[in-house]
Amino acid sequence: MNDKPKAKRERHHVKIWCSAEDKEAIEAAAKASGLSASAYLRVLGLGHQPRPMIDIEQGRELVRVNGDLGRLGGLLKLWLTDDAKLEEMAPERMQGIIRGVLSKIEANQEELSSIIRKLLRSRQDFSG
Repeated sequence: MNDKPKAKRERHHVKIWCSAEDKEAIEAAAKASGLSASAYLRVLGLGHQPRPMIDIEQGRELVRVNGDLGRLGGLLKLWLTDDAKLEEMAPERMQGIIRGVLSKIEANQEELSSIIRKLLRSRQDFSG
């Protein structure tokens, strides 16, 4: 059910009157939800609750952690290809342990990517 207008000419302007303090509060709440004041008031007026916006800094942190996991995985892969180094470090078990850790890192990296995509998708669906 997509009731969005297809062209700008199909949109209508709604004017409201409020105090300067109310205007500031509305704009601050809209910014906190990552919406324009217009989109924020439209969402509220249609009886929905605005979802909080993913903080840009939190998003950057997720991306950074994802990159760190990728680099760590790359180092482990490099280490795993050096059989001489593996044999001198520990018994035969070490390779299995390292491969298990590598598998967990890759799973976490996939999960982080999935969360980021989901957050961005839900944010995009909501703001339209």
